[in-house]
This record gives sequence, C-alpha cells and structure tokens, in this order.
Amino acid sequence: MTASVRDVAEAAGVSVGTVSNVLNAPDKVSEATAQRVHAAIERLGFVRNDAARQLRAGRSRAIGMVVLDLRNPFFTDVARGAEDRAAERGLSVFLANSDERAEREQSALELFEQQRVSGVLVTPIAEDLPVLRRMRDRGTPVVLVDRESQQSHFPSVAVDDVEGGRMAAEHLLAIGRRKLGLVGGPTTLRQVTDRLDGAQQAVAAVADATLEFIGTAALTVDEGRAAGRRIAQRAPAQRPDAIFAANDLVALGLLQGFVMAGAVRVPDDIALIGYDDIDFAAAAVVPLSSVRQPARLIGSTAVDLLSAASDGGAAREQVLFRPELVVRASTVSV
Repeated sequence: MTASVRDVAEAAGVSVGTVSNVLNAPDKVSEATAQRVHAAIERLGFVRNDAARQLRAGRSRAIGMVVLDLRNPFFTDVARGAEDRAAERGLSVFLANSDERAEREQSALELFEQQRVSGVLVTPIAEDLPVLRRMRDRGTPVVLVDRESQQSHFPSVAVDDVEGGRMAAEHLLAIGRRKLGLVGGPTTLRQVTDRLDGAQQAVAAVADATLEFIGTAALTVDEGRAAGRRIAQRAPAQRPDAIFAANDLVALGLLQGFVMAGAVRVPDDIALIGYDDIDFAAAAVVPLSSVRQPARLIGSTAVDLLSAASDGGAAREQVLFRPELVVRASTVSV
C-alpha cells in the first residue's frame, strides 16, 4: 500500500499540516523538524500526489511550450534555455511540436490548459491568436517566443528579424553581389516575411541590385535541397549570384543541392548566408555564414516574462534582441 501524508506525519511525530509545509513551504519549518519528516518520507517510500496538489492549488508547477519545428536545432536550443531557467524556479517544461500545423498547435494548447499548466510559451503559426487570447482571459499567462506581439497583446521575446534580414542582404551587397535571392517559406510565417522585408529594404537602397523571392513549403533541409537543385538547373546567367536562406536548415539543404548538382560553387558562383547560426552551420562542408540569434537567452527570458506575468507585473513587456552577423567561407573566401 502506498504511504499517505498522514502515515508520514505519524512516523515523524508531527501534524499533517507540518508535512505539507515541509513539502510546499519549507521556510515555515525548523531544520530539525524538516529532517525528521524527510527521514520518514525516505523510510516509508512516500511519493507526493502532485496531481491532487494541482487540483487544490488550481495550477501545476509545469510550463507548456509549443515550438514550430523540433527538428530545427534553433528551437531545441530555445527550449533548453527555457528548461534551464524553469528548473532554477522549481518548474518543469512540457514541450510540444506544432510542426508548423495549426491543428497540432491548437491540440497542444488545449491539452496544456486541461493540465492546468502555470503558463504557456508559444511560437505561434498565424497572426490571429484567438486561442491564446481565450487562454489568457481564463487566467493562463501566455508569452510569445521568437515572435513579436502585434499591438502588444501578449508579452513576447524575439530577435529583430527585419534587422536580421537587412543585415544578411547588406553583407551580400557589400561583397559585390547584386542578383540576390531569398529562399524560404511559407510566407504565413512571420519570421519569413520579416526577414524578407529587411532584405528588400537593403536591396532597395542599392540602385543596380535585385531580389528574387524563391518560396519553399517549409523551412527544412529537404525543401532547401530541392530549391538548390532547381536553381542549379538554371542557365548560369539566370541564377542569383547570392542567396539569403530564411534559416540555416534551408541554407544547408541549398548547399547540398548545389554540391549534388555539381554545377554551382559556393561562394564563387553563389554566395550563401543562412539564419540562426545553429551548430551545424560552422561544421558544414563549406562553413556557413549566418545571422545569429541568442537562442538560449530567448528561452530563459521567455520564462522570466512568464513568471512576471504570473505575478501580475510587466504583463505586456516586449523584449527584442538584436541579431549578430557571423561571416564564414560560404560568402567570403578565407
């Protein structure tokens, strides 16, 4: 039979309330009493019924987190940053992958609400956020991650993707390239449209420069590889002389497509820059230039914002980090 709180109290010679304080508010109990209670817990093999505690308290000590694509190391690093900061606060993180699909995103959010998580971190797919507004209005704090909040409806933490797109395009223009291409998609993702906007701004400032948008169905290596093959099949005069990939996975796929086609040299024929600066970028067969995002800092800051929102402070704070250009051999021969 599983030991109960009452069994622990009897074994330790204290009240049930004292056992509860040891478990939930240890600062209210003397060190000697706490040691007796922990010894009884160890001896009896007591395991706290956290589900029952959640029902009484109304919230769990877990955070729900929904990201766009767990195959992307950028989101893995964001989640790691959130987990580390949550652990410091005595919280755990339940992680879900929307796979850039609205129905999966909604299912995960509904499940988190049913589990009475203490708050939700989410990188949403769409601009319209009725599910998140309903969750917030019912008392579950929400923080947007890797996405700014339109009209500041939610606290958010992100990187300035417009600036990042401008930074990538300006680098390609500075090394003398004029026929730029941006490869990525879908354009329903705010990250893609913001990076495209920044690149367009940079190109518009240079009279003889052009920018071609080459759409993909997803921000994956497979989609990048397919785009790379299509570009390599063009006549040399019809190809871009530089490509800004909307993320590093697409850039790595493009690089693979060019190598497999055997018709395009990077950076001689086409300079290539990605976005995120995941670990694989530096280890690519041609080390990949990229726009770096502070992934773990984004995750840890999101947890801080969620805690502030839970405590009733800074409910709509917007944190926007500046990206950093990292130049490697895919754009500049070294």
